[in-house]
Amino acid sequence: MRILALEASTTSAKAMLYDSETDKFESVAREYSDDYSTVEDINQAEAVYQQMIAVGREVLNWRSVDVIALSGTWHSVFLCDRTMRPTTPVYLWNYTGAKDICKRYRQDDAYVRDFYQRTGCMVNAIYPVFKLDLLRETGRDVDNSYIMSQGAYLTYRMTGGRVSTRCLSSGTGLMNIHSREYDPQILAEHRIQEWQLSRLVDDDASFPLTQEAANLLGVRSGIPVIPTNSDGGLNQVGVGAIRKGVATFSVGTSGAIRLSSDTPVIPDRPSTWCYLSPKAYLSGAATNGCCNCTDWVKQRFFPSGTSYEEIESGVTEEADAPVFLPFLFGERCPGWNDERRGGFLNVEASHTANDLYRAAQEGVLFNLYQCYKVLAEANGVPTEVMLSGGILKSSAWTQMAADIFGVPMSVNDVEQGSLLGAIILGMEQQGLIDDVRDYKPTVVRTIDPDPSRRDFYEEKFARYLECYENNC
Repeated sequence: MRILALEASTTSAKAMLYDSETDKFESVAREYSDDYSTVEDINQAEAVYQQMIAVGREVLNWRSVDVIALSGTWHSVFLCDRTMRPTTPVYLWNYTGAKDICKRYRQDDAYVRDFYQRTGCMVNAIYPVFKLDLLRETGRDVDNSYIMSQGAYLTYRMTGGRVSTRCLSSGTGLMNIHSREYDPQILAEHRIQEWQLSRLVDDDASFPLTQEAANLLGVRSGIPVIPTNSDGGLNQVGVGAIRKGVATFSVGTSGAIRLSSDTPVIPDRPSTWCYLSPKAYLSGAATNGCCNCTDWVKQRFFPSGTSYEEIESGVTEEADAPVFLPFLFGERCPGWNDERRGGFLNVEASHTANDLYRAAQEGVLFNLYQCYKVLAEANGVPTEVMLSGGILKSSAWTQMAADIFGVPMSVNDVEQGSLLGAIILGMEQQGLIDDVRDYKPTVVRTIDPDPSRRDFYEEKFARYLECYENNC
């Protein structure tokens, strides 16, 4: 049996093929022809679909397949006319055009709290519900349009069904996280009618592949297609973190900590988010500034061609190093302040560029540790933390993470967690495994915290919090 996973991520199209007879995986990934995070293109939704199909066709290479599972990102939105022709570009998670609208909403504390408790989402510009407000204010015909996400569009183009998984829709701000249905009050408040939205379906749903899509992939029509789930939710499946008490900790371009639970976990004070993965509720925190911040320091303060290894070799661990607030791209968790900006504080004449780099590494992790403490208070301390992302390229930064958090961190052998999660979902649907919760990847190493560094980093974290509170 062969299972094909297709993914439209923020910057690239990806495909993975699994053959159960050989137990082998093959994958292809290719960056999009345009940077859709900066270019507004009304043809974007279709272009992304075609490029995803192309990598799928490449990895299949005219071989048959038994089931297809789709993956995409949370928080995208665009409009289509009644013939399903896109009439706007796709506005991705990193589009913040609605920040002024959200600022107005945040003046009403009761609205903010009620919205958060209903949806598990914050009043923040990343969420589609507020992007729709912006489209209406800028003259778009929202009232007579279908409201789509890139992920739901992929499903539509492959199956002809205008449907969306609850996992994908839980990140829109339109779905009640408790009932797992669209929230009538929120729809009314934002002048949205349910016919405009894709029909909600569960993770065990599938729809037959159309003849048109089959021709493009080079396979037969009628193959079951599992509609698009979010890459963040599927990553939990792929790394074996659907189990209660297992946290994933990703430090890449941006950062995220996610923890599965059986019920919605929503703190009284808006801080962390609560969505759905394919098999569980997902309590989490996400930050905008991680490796993009250290990249910025490297580009701004070091000569061209300087390697990260060379920078780290000149770093000292002085207690009076500068404090870095990693909000160069605004703040998500825990404060969700679109207008907060970052930078260095407590800089002295004696500090070097290497000290600034070290401060950036620390600041990124302190922001994530701040989020982790909120998550642990709401969910309980995780029994296991799985570390992934670009941070693993630096042994010093990896050790710093374990020391700051004060917990062992495991690294597994999974490189494409979301694609593997889609494959595992297909395996369950086809009866190759009983339950995705039973899947556990191989741990290749564990990073233990150094107890002697605990007080050192707690003191530095206290300085970070002081700077954070005093520089809103």
